[in-house]
Amino acid sequence: MESQIMISHQELDAIMGTTTRIPRLLSAEGFPEWKYRVEKYIKMKDFKIWRSILRGVIRITTTLEDGTVIDKQVENYTDDDFERVKEQQKALATLTMALSPEIAHGFREYTSAKALWEALIEVYEGNEDMKQSRQDMLRQKSNMFNYVLGETLENQLQRFITLTTEMSSTGVMVTRSEINKKLLNSLPKS
Repeated sequence: MESQIMISHQELDAIMGTTTRIPRLLSAEGFPEWKYRVEKYIKMKDFKIWRSILRGVIRITTTLEDGTVIDKQVENYTDDDFERVKEQQKALATLTMALSPEIAHGFREYTSAKALWEALIEVYEGNEDMKQSRQDMLRQKSNMFNYVLGETLENQLQRFITLTTEMSSTGVMVTRSEINKKLLNSLPKS
């Protein structure tokens, strides 16, 4: 029994992350929470990595005597140039490590952290039509939200909080008054 509890804590730590372990994306359903958590984790660990993800690859260039700008040859890199490359590679490695092997396999073609981040968002959040469809589905789920026979009040509240959080994170605007009214109307008669 104790080993089963330990395994479930380890699995939860892998998904949620800890101060020493990056959250792991295991499925498409978990993407919104993973996106939120991985951003917080990376910013906590090393803000330069997050900056590198947002900024993308910075070309290391040199200017010739005639004013032409060309890519600098690796053998001419300065220590600062190597630090930039190191930061970019660290950002890509960090993002890659946050993906399960099954998911990472589909994104191996990306060679920069920014390109990988943008590809993940495009695949798992979708285009505007997909986002609108997801919002409509959440509105419908909210409209149909109700007490489930035999469910504890605590479980019902947890389901409701999860639903409203998901609605908020996908851009569905609901007033506090509407949320309170919906929750009160869904409570069991007893």
